[in-house]
Amino acid sequence: MYVKSFSGSWFAHPFWRAHFVLRSAREVERVRHSGLDYVVIDDALGIGLETTAPEKPRAPTVRAKQRPRAPAFVARRPSRGWAEIERARERSDRKEASALLTKSKKIVRKAFAEVRLGRAIRVEEVAPIVDDILHSIDHNPRALLSVLRLKKKNEYTYLHSVAVCTLMVNVAIHMGRKAEEIRDYGLAGLLHDVGKMEIPDSILDKQGPLTDEEFREIRNHSEYGYGILSQSAEVPDAALDVCRHHHEKMDGTGYPFGLSHDGISTVARLGAICDVYDALTSSRVYKDASTPTQALAAMWSWDGHFDRELLFTFMQSLGVFAPNLIVRLRRNRLALVLEPTRPNQQTRVLAFYAIREANWIAPEEVTIDDSLATDGIVGLADPVEWDLGEHDAIVGRLLSPMVQSQVA
Repeated sequence: MYVKSFSGSWFAHPFWRAHFVLRSAREVERVRHSGLDYVVIDDALGIGLETTAPEKPRAPTVRAKQRPRAPAFVARRPSRGWAEIERARERSDRKEASALLTKSKKIVRKAFAEVRLGRAIRVEEVAPIVDDILHSIDHNPRALLSVLRLKKKNEYTYLHSVAVCTLMVNVAIHMGRKAEEIRDYGLAGLLHDVGKMEIPDSILDKQGPLTDEEFREIRNHSEYGYGILSQSAEVPDAALDVCRHHHEKMDGTGYPFGLSHDGISTVARLGAICDVYDALTSSRVYKDASTPTQALAAMWSWDGHFDRELLFTFMQSLGVFAPNLIVRLRRNRLALVLEPTRPNQQTRVLAFYAIREANWIAPEEVTIDDSLATDGIVGLADPVEWDLGEHDAIVGRLLSPMVQSQVA
């Protein structure tokens, strides 16, 4: 059953996403016992309601007049005008997201300015940003994430913090983290670069290459930030961890301590991914922004830099994937992620192998989205484990002109 939304406050229900599929009796029971008045489902995207007529007609019962309640379920969206309604809703959501970013930028600028004056971070002043972002993502994650990519070059210092907060919250929700942990992840993203307030603007805003001495000073920002955040007892451990370790790498070549693998916590690994992704997809005075696909492709190619499993989870949270990955689909097929042919295009894959039958199939192009109307990406696949050969050989085979002409 495809759930579109819930009644009441988003804090009231046991799920962090408003749009998802109920796949088990346990999930149904969680909804039944959540205290909600109603949920809205879409039976065009999932299983609808089953109605059973009573065995025998019953005499009408006279009841006292009651206030009408919201319907138990609203099953189907209207067929006419739906596209117009969705476009209007999307415009409204983007407007609200823009207002949220403007408000968040002011709060972050003020908090960071106080740090430059030698004052400690006051968590109670910045924490509401995380709650607002949580609410925005629960309502429409695509709106906020897309608006964040439009930040201007001169807004980077402050909106980068808001963007990393948003990305951290989004992936934490996707991973099913508990409410308190999601907020800690968000606060960690918001404060991860606070140490840069100890770096002179002449270095932060320099358009040309940094000298060795300037680069060493930049590298100190993680320790500066850790010292700043340590002054406040309200800062959660996750925020301290991410601030200090978001430049560590899985192969031990990062800084400030050269930690590797198990020496780096999950939240710090995610902080590194979110930090770099936003940096790559942002315009700076010295570079143009990469597209999300370009950024993820580059990040995937940096062997030893990121936790690959978490990087793939991050892609799933965005609904954007690096091209040429071989993935497993919900409908028990293997597929190759294709390059987008236009900006902001939904992810396309080329399904080529049936898992149950253990057979190659005629390549079929599939568009991936959030609904059940199409297939979905559920995991990575190593072709060697399926006795299909090496990754690069399969990619070359599937992208050959002959195969592509058959697909077209």
